Amino acid sequence: MLSQKLRALTPIHSKGQSWRRIVSPLRSAVPAVVLPLLLLSAAAQTQQPVPVVLEAMTGELHRAFTSLGKSPSAVSPASSPAPPAIPVADATSAASADEPLPPYFLSYTVRDTNYVSIRALYGALAESSAGRTRSADIQVRVGDPKLDNTHGTHRGSAVNSLQLPLGDDRAALARSLWLATNTGYGNALDNYLRVQTEAEVRAKEEDTSPDFSQQAAQNHIGAVAPSIVIDHAAWEQRVRELSRIFRDYPDVYENMVFLTVQNETDYFASSEGSQIVASHLQARIVAVAVTRAVDGMDLFREQTFEAETIDGLPTQAVLASAVRDLGKSLEALRKAPVTEPFDGPAILSGRAAAVFFHEVLGHRLEGQRQRGDEEGQTFTKDVGKPILPDFLSVADDPTVDNFGSTWLSGSYQYDDEGQKAERVDLIQGGVLKTFLMSRLPIASFGASNGHGRAESGHVPTGRQGNLIVTSTKSIPDSELRQQLIDEAKKQGKPYGLYFEDISSGFAVTQRSSPQAFQVIPLVVWRVYVDGRSDELVRGVSIVGTPLAAMKSIIATGDKSEVFNGECGAESGTIPVSAVAPAMLLSTIETQRQPQGTARPPILLIPGDDSQAPATKGAQ
Repeated sequence: MLSQKLRALTPIHSKGQSWRRIVSPLRSAVPAVVLPLLLLSAAAQTQQPVPVVLEAMTGELHRAFTSLGKSPSAVSPASSPAPPAIPVADATSAASADEPLPPYFLSYTVRDTNYVSIRALYGALAESSAGRTRSADIQVRVGDPKLDNTHGTHRGSAVNSLQLPLGDDRAALARSLWLATNTGYGNALDNYLRVQTEAEVRAKEEDTSPDFSQQAAQNHIGAVAPSIVIDHAAWEQRVRELSRIFRDYPDVYENMVFLTVQNETDYFASSEGSQIVASHLQARIVAVAVTRAVDGMDLFREQTFEAETIDGLPTQAVLASAVRDLGKSLEALRKAPVTEPFDGPAILSGRAAAVFFHEVLGHRLEGQRQRGDEEGQTFTKDVGKPILPDFLSVADDPTVDNFGSTWLSGSYQYDDEGQKAERVDLIQGGVLKTFLMSRLPIASFGASNGHGRAESGHVPTGRQGNLIVTSTKSIPDSELRQQLIDEAKKQGKPYGLYFEDISSGFAVTQRSSPQAFQVIPLVVWRVYVDGRSDELVRGVSIVGTPLAAMKSIIATGDKSEVFNGECGAESGTIPVSAVAPAMLLSTIETQRQPQGTARPPILLIPGDDSQAPATKGAQ
């Protein structure tokens, strides 16, 4: 049961998304032959030594880019001058020639990660490990920016991945990159042939934007991430103690507490002349608890604490208090009545509203959702039009590290296509202004705005970083609650709903399915209009369509809350943050979650005599 729940733990999760192609230009104006010079220049500007990894990447990238597509006799063992830029017409005709087609773009991305993982179950240590991984993603594009091997459903053909040696042996690194480049080049040629064939037989596409955008080269040689230094024994003890607390709650059948610390250095080099070294640090503690109600409904709660470094995590006293609250909450949920389908007013707490906006709105503002025959394109034609109440604005700003005293896990300096992170004002005063763009262009938006993101092994797409919702119509929480009651009375409802915590959700963006969303709340209260005490209920699932949900917001609270988590979509799982105030919606629709049929455990928990049969003595 716990393993099933853990799969649902990713705090923010989306599915049902589709890949699409995108954007403009010709080969970069920066010839590959100048890459080593640019590298030295960038290092000099930042006063950072050039890492051996980046030297090996740049050298092998230059050699590959100036050699691929030429006959072996035309390539000398030594480095050769860069070929001239390939015009679109020439590149197209070259595809049918006897000689292989040279790539018009090549990039290497290397992720060098140190990690520590400590996990405890039932108060005992289950795992304690530390290690290091180094992986490379090689992106090869053949054809030309207007039509290349990534077009349409072939987007994944751009990337080939492999594990790299951990040491700074330049020859070993170069040999590994050479192998992956050859494989990636072969895949790209195969898929480009398929793309050309499909282009001849399919109807004209609605959005004829190019497959790749032309961007200026970026150069930044930042500091390499430091090694992780922690007191393993002390943290093993702390994690065990936190997990041990759940043993005080006999109705919590399964539990887990784990600590992960990750210090990552990202290296990027491209045939356009970009060289980037940037680091990302993250420490996280997650507590998970699982139970089952008498009627068979499985219930779980989780609490996550994140910081940039392990020193920023809460004290043991704060963590222990949160774990106890988790245990108490699960026992209360187990006894709570099951919800009934509901259609009426509700308040989303700031944390719940943050997840709600990420799922319901954020994914539909990602650039690749606006093109492709499969995409629903909810807001594609709405640029310059109101899609939210006029008191709400939404931005995505990965350049900020903190909101108040809370660290934001969705922050980064450069995206996974080597573009500098940018603040993007998506919605201003309720009016849609733009989308989150990678280097896949869409109609009217032909350039990246620094939001091309991906997990290793995936092609970057436009993704959220730090989604921040602000309001000019804020009121104190007490007034927001009273407005909820007043709205419920006006609609003739016996109660409104208050969503205290939400775990996850998903958004369907493809037109082959209804344009809907589902969000799974963990803690939901009925707020009665007749003055009765609030009542906890379980089994609630929020459902609906984005257009109706967004336009039903009538007021917001005056305090914003942060949700840090991870989001899964077609370009993999990435860290994200969302910030929002509490929201009052005039109408929200809920349904019951699946209930399950398995009964709670028949055998008593070891050491728990509180549930022993009354006839035990006689037996």
